[in-house]
Amino acid sequence: MESAGHRIVVVKIGSSTVVDGSGAVKRGYLSALARQLSSVRDLGWSPIVVSSGAIACGYPLMGLHEKPHDIPGLQAAASVGQGTLARAYSEVFGEAGMLSSLVLLTRHDTSRRSAYLHARDALLRLVDYGVVPIVNENDTTSVEEIRFGDNDTLSAVVACLVKADLCVNFSDVDGLFTADPSTHDDAVRLPVVHRVTEEVMHAAQGSSSKMGTGGMATKIKAARVLMVAGIPMVVCNGSDPGVLVRIVAGGQAGTRFEAAAKPHEITNYKLWIALGDTPRGSLIVDDGARDALVSGGKSLLCVGVVKAAGPFEAGDIVNIKNQQGHIFARGKVNASHDEVELARGYSTKEMAANRLLAPMAVHPLVHRDELVVFE
Repeated sequence: MESAGHRIVVVKIGSSTVVDGSGAVKRGYLSALARQLSSVRDLGWSPIVVSSGAIACGYPLMGLHEKPHDIPGLQAAASVGQGTLARAYSEVFGEAGMLSSLVLLTRHDTSRRSAYLHARDALLRLVDYGVVPIVNENDTTSVEEIRFGDNDTLSAVVACLVKADLCVNFSDVDGLFTADPSTHDDAVRLPVVHRVTEEVMHAAQGSSSKMGTGGMATKIKAARVLMVAGIPMVVCNGSDPGVLVRIVAGGQAGTRFEAAAKPHEITNYKLWIALGDTPRGSLIVDDGARDALVSGGKSLLCVGVVKAAGPFEAGDIVNIKNQQGHIFARGKVNASHDEVELARGYSTKEMAANRLLAPMAVHPLVHRDELVVFE
């Protein structure tokens, strides 16, 4: 199922953009956003909004002076704030002649194929009816094991889910800089990023918002998956008037993470691997193994592993790094940390001839179907 005729733009809005320091919804900002979205629709785009802010809006209403640190407290704050936030969107967008809807997702809605398809079809049907979906994580019922953790990740999931044409990540910064601009006067904004290199990841460190859960690093991690999937992403200052209209009209703002020329098909299973729970460990591989994964379309074999950093068990998700420590892939490993440490560097033939290692010779260490390469 695909949207009928319109291009889709997913717009992610951070907590500090939509909620002020006292926990009040910035209705003036939402009014300006509604005008932008109306103009975007006139240009032939269908917007989907991924909005943070429920917890930031909820805990001050509960009389708390800071965000709770435990899961039940966060769930309670989300329960209170979500209704207030959804009502504000409904009222403000209604004044602009647009109907909005609230869509709450958890990882369960994207990890199983049947639920994944239902979530996708519901979002696309809303778009076809001219409704603006307001998507958020279902923080009230989510527990740590099924949480997305931040809406940068959720926006990437939604963009892949509906095969969006563009993802725009509103933040309280002007894009990705070579260093933190608040502490480095010589920091320069990067207008375009074609590859998420070690230098790009280093530049992303240390940038965060006091209200949100994600900093620039989480945006980069979302961007690298979208780039692989063929979906460009722009990180820009959400308070810049008219910025969304300029971007969809082809103008430049913030930092644009350019989509891969030959995108990969990101299935719901691979999306889970790419944006799933925190990896349990990592595999450091040699240059030959890296080339086989990046350029050769191969599975990862033990012979190419230089080191295993754990602990992890068979079936866990692990990062795959080059010898300089840069993460270039992620996958589901078919052996435990201890087993990999014993088998690393051995060819499949050598393992088959070894009584202890023979069981590991049957399958690749990380099968291609359970691997996402970010380059």
